[in-house]
Amino acid sequence: MLTILEIMKLLPHRYPMLLVDRILEMEPGKRIVGLKNVSANEQFFQGHFPGAPVMPGVLIVEAMAQCGAVLFLADIEDRDKKLFLFGGVDKARFRRPVVPGDQLIMECELLQRRSNTIKLRGVAKVDGNVVAEAEMLSVMTERPS
Repeated sequence: MLTILEIMKLLPHRYPMLLVDRILEMEPGKRIVGLKNVSANEQFFQGHFPGAPVMPGVLIVEAMAQCGAVLFLADIEDRDKKLFLFGGVDKARFRRPVVPGDQLIMECELLQRRSNTIKLRGVAKVDGNVVAEAEMLSVMTERPS
């Protein structure tokens, strides 16, 4: 549904922090499904862990949050003036390691929306198996000039 070039028009993140490669599905204002191809070349694998590479759980949560940001930035006209920042993470659980070669599928659904905050529930899967889940609170703020 959205390619990496289209995602880069919405998100301010760039390598090594851009953690969404493609958007597969999107119901505006409701839910989104994104994809991250986990490559052995990822910078974080150099130190996490040498000889036993595992994607850090915090980056899996970040990838889900980036999907959520795409969901809402797609509908905002002045998105180049906005940033979505973490406001909180609740109920985070990590079920199994994510390793090089995995294809991470992230599904996020809106739980609550207020004027400048959104609460999402995210589930990350590899081969149909849940690897992580969390509830995330994001706060939209003005981007510094």
